[in-house]
Amino acid sequence: MDDIVKQALAKWPNVPNCYGWLGLDARGHWYLRDDQAQAAGPFPQSKGSLLQHEKLIEFIARNFEPDGQGQWFFQNGPQRVYVELEATPWVWRIQADFSVVSHTGSGAAVQDCLVDAQGRVYLTTAQGVGLVHTLDVPLVAEAVEAGRWLPQAVRAEDLPGRYGFVMSPSSRWAAQAQAPTKAPSVSGPHP
Repeated sequence: MDDIVKQALAKWPNVPNCYGWLGLDARGHWYLRDDQAQAAGPFPQSKGSLLQHEKLIEFIARNFEPDGQGQWFFQNGPQRVYVELEATPWVWRIQADFSVVSHTGSGAAVQDCLVDAQGRVYLTTAQGVGLVHTLDVPLVAEAVEAGRWLPQAVRAEDLPGRYGFVMSPSSRWAAQAQAPTKAPSVSGPHP
């Protein structure tokens, strides 16, 4: 986490969290989702505006992490901006030597290779599970042919539970906000 972010957290510790405003698509692109994009539907049905400012993208990448409930966020100064995911919290790019780099630029060592019914390829690492960028699937095939990775079948809908991540923190937040609250119990003698 950037030092300036740590300083902002110390200075303003109680800034409310932000939900629904940032999305990560299956190609590792970030999308800003204003009120209009959010009203048009959930991510990725309504993506919003593609972020293209290189320094902003780098800032998000350096400050992207999960909370204790598997919800991924970008720490924007004192505020957590929770991220809507199209597929997984990581999008992997495969290099010519079969090394793996995330959409945030961090390297990772592959533990397992997974393939779902639609032919999408996922790699698990110590950082978690991520979708392989569609342009890199031919490199995955080369790695499999070379005996480096052994694909295992997986159901895409099982990935969040199996690997502990939340696809839509805004949906979870909205559901919790609408949940009825239980009236406090009163103990002691009643009149």
